[in-house]
Amino acid sequence: MAAIDGLPSLAQVIRTHDLVAKKQLGQNFLLDLNLTSKIARCAGDLTQCDVLEVGPGPGGLTRGLLAEGARRVLAVEKDARCMPALAEIAMIYPGRLEVVNADALGLDISAHLTPPVRVVANLPYNVGTELLIRWLSPEHWPPFWQSLTLMFQKEVAQRIVAKPGDKAYGRLALLAQWRAEPKIVMSLPPEAFSPAPKVHSAVVHLTRLEQPRFEANAAALSRITAMGFNQRRKMLRSSLKAMGPDIEAKLTQVGIAPTARAEEISLEQFCALSRLYD
Repeated sequence: MAAIDGLPSLAQVIRTHDLVAKKQLGQNFLLDLNLTSKIARCAGDLTQCDVLEVGPGPGGLTRGLLAEGARRVLAVEKDARCMPALAEIAMIYPGRLEVVNADALGLDISAHLTPPVRVVANLPYNVGTELLIRWLSPEHWPPFWQSLTLMFQKEVAQRIVAKPGDKAYGRLALLAQWRAEPKIVMSLPPEAFSPAPKVHSAVVHLTRLEQPRFEANAAALSRITAMGFNQRRKMLRSSLKAMGPDIEAKLTQVGIAPTARAEEISLEQFCALSRLYD
């Protein structure tokens, strides 16, 4: 698909504005407008939503979101070189695209968005996991967003949806699945990007839960899972011994064998253990 809105192809946009992807910014541009539109559709009906996009680059996904009917898009881009290309898109969609030249890690977006809000982004590889954790760990729940539709390295995507016993199962899976329903909705090969990364990528769609899946003390859950998975090959009675001398009794109380390892324990069991330390 050369264009979806009368604008030039993304390859031409990159040439015109000399947008060579920068490795230090975690940039890998997705140039196929068929694919960017497909990602936008993975986010669901956007016609009544504001959409937050982080790292739009030359605007391929931005164009897909607007063409698919997003009520309004807030595009947060750290790289000032991309501003002229994004301004051209804003002219085609007057009043529907706001572009902010800022680092998403330090931006308060609350003044820029009107609920309901969906987050859709081909996240820069170097900040993707950190942003996901922030969006899953606000002070108050439910958060500002209804859903997250995010591109990650495939290995990260698999960690988000992993189940007990899976090699990829760990803290990221527990955090995501405690408060949201995640699923991988799309996979992409390296050659879909410019420059081509060394790994495959995948899009994960997370739908928020109005309440966490199981009652838990967030601070205790974070500490227990950190201790358990930081020494994932150790038995829990050893990796969690800093929780107190009665850790074996508490593990047994919630139905966890003290000789089990963190990768074998379900989210529900971890939450039950956290409640004992509330």
